[in-house]
Amino acid sequence: MAAASRAIADRIPLVNFIIEVRDARIPLSSECEQLRNFPPSLRRIIVLNKTDLANRSQTKEWMRFFEEKKCIVFGVNSHNKENIKEFLNFLQARVRELKKLDISGHTITLMLVGIPNVGKSALANALHQVGRISAAEKGKLKHAVISPYPGETKNITSFKIASHPNIYVLDTPGVLPPEVTDDRVCSNLALTGVIRDCVIGEIELAQYFLSILSFSDEYKKWVKLLVVENGQASTNQGASILASSALGKRQERQYPTDHTQDFIVNNVRRALFEAISSFAGNVENEEDLTRLIEIEFKVLQRVFHLPEEFDHEENYGRVATKLLNLYRTGRLGHYTLDPFPKNARCNSSE
Repeated sequence: MAAASRAIADRIPLVNFIIEVRDARIPLSSECEQLRNFPPSLRRIIVLNKTDLANRSQTKEWMRFFEEKKCIVFGVNSHNKENIKEFLNFLQARVRELKKLDISGHTITLMLVGIPNVGKSALANALHQVGRISAAEKGKLKHAVISPYPGETKNITSFKIASHPNIYVLDTPGVLPPEVTDDRVCSNLALTGVIRDCVIGEIELAQYFLSILSFSDEYKKWVKLLVVENGQASTNQGASILASSALGKRQERQYPTDHTQDFIVNNVRRALFEAISSFAGNVENEEDLTRLIEIEFKVLQRVFHLPEEFDHEENYGRVATKLLNLYRTGRLGHYTLDPFPKNARCNSSE
């Protein structure tokens, strides 16, 4: 990462725009420390990526927060083509503003900068693909390597995203500070995949997520999955749940351990809703919260059809792996982990 930091620092004076990519779930925790002292300028754009995984209303609040601090900010989902088109149009508008300042040359370069696993490579690929189609350019499509593991991008790679003028985006390796001293920040980075799970431990991360879920309103949305004792659905969606029960049973017999199937995900949601809503303790009490999380782990063992012959630690590890996967793919709701600050500073403009 030290070598990557030097390579990025060397290129900052040479590019036209710095695009700092952050994770919309952790708008402050995912700040790139290397850019903290970057002078105020129209050349820096903060992109809140993975908006599809964050709480929508809180993302809007964060957007307003950055705008009030005079930051140029844009929220994006790299897997949504229409959203990427909007972002590309936004970038081209910024380029036109730059051209009004009589910037010489016919090529504009943007550099994506950020900590690991915030989606820089996915964003570079999406911009390249949409820009290439818009410009009707042919030829073999070059892809940035995307990995679910942090720190996989090793080199700085260039991708063309627009013509007239030519605009190129540089995908750079993710860079983290040598140490993260804030426990909450470290936990948020690990839960969102910035830091490898082994640093904190999958079971501990799963426990952290369950504590967040238990305090949130997300699980309350799953009440529609419950069916009352007389066999009637508790909501209008209940009828469709009952109608598909036979198919669900057939699927369960075929793939009882595939936690990504819809019926398994619904079972997970239902089990967690029942565990939290029926819990008699106070989740704000640390001992009670620990007891609730223990209950949640036990019910998830049954939902995931884990063999009883596995020992306690092994079963918990498997539960944690599956649970973290469902959280990180948005199957268990949308969460913004950073608390909204009232007096926080935006370092790009103050």
